[in-house]
Amino acid sequence: MEIVIANKSHSIYAEIICKTIEEAAQVRGTGIAKRKPEYIITKMENGNAVIALDGDKFAGFCYIEAWGHGKFVANSGLIVHPDYRNIGLAKQIKQVIFSHSRTKFPDAKVFSITTGLAVMKLNTELGYKPVTFSELTDDESFWNGCQTCKNFDVLTRTERKMCLCTGMLFDPTKQSTQNPKEVKENVFKRLKNIKQTLFLKKDKE
Repeated sequence: MEIVIANKSHSIYAEIICKTIEEAAQVRGTGIAKRKPEYIITKMENGNAVIALDGDKFAGFCYIEAWGHGKFVANSGLIVHPDYRNIGLAKQIKQVIFSHSRTKFPDAKVFSITTGLAVMKLNTELGYKPVTFSELTDDESFWNGCQTCKNFDVLTRTERKMCLCTGMLFDPTKQSTQNPKEVKENVFKRLKNIKQTLFLKKDKE
């Protein structure tokens, strides 16, 4: 298995990357913003993505997005092909893309919005902290990207203050020398249950 910084030569995998992301969203029933192959190719050409390959077979992918003139960056589109799940590949990809982000944008705050417990745990291990959406980028182009998510109506009716996603932030100016505390899975489950109950209640009103 090889995890490398993607380049133009990897554009042949753009279609399968987009298909894998879309299928994962359908299986999990969660809101994952769709991306077009052309968009993925641009990320590869700009050196803002990493790809995992098993020989010439696609195994996983993730890319960097910069917002607010580089003040914020996000590691987006993290996906692992079904044939390579449950072997720790997502964690390896996340570590590589995070390191690459810190190298390319050393002063930027790295943020994430996700519904996935596994991603939350990975983020925590890297030093992310749960935050309110107001602490994330106010770049309209980022939030417009949420329009293809099935939960976009939740985001709009709360005036972009909260959604089923959890906001997480790595702030390079606030990092200590200590390792981040391990966050238990049941804490995140409880957080998700609270949010889901809140929005289900609003739907019934």
